[in-house]
Amino acid sequence: MGSILKPKAPALPPPPAPVEVPEISLEEQARIDKEQAAIERKRRGRKSTILTGPLGVQESEETKLKTLLGE
Repeated sequence: MGSILKPKAPALPPPPAPVEVPEISLEEQARIDKEQAAIERKRRGRKSTILTGPLGVQESEETKLKTLLGE
């Protein structure tokens, strides 16, 4: 019954035109790859020094050394 009185939705605007991606030279691509590799290396650097994980210390019993204050 109320379909006569409902307002109609406005028409959607047309989609934006696709953006052209410029071509990258081989030298530029090599530089970008080198920068990405450096970022990945830095990201992994500190993580590899952490000895604990979600299950606790990941060190085996054989590699533990005695300390002056405890075992």
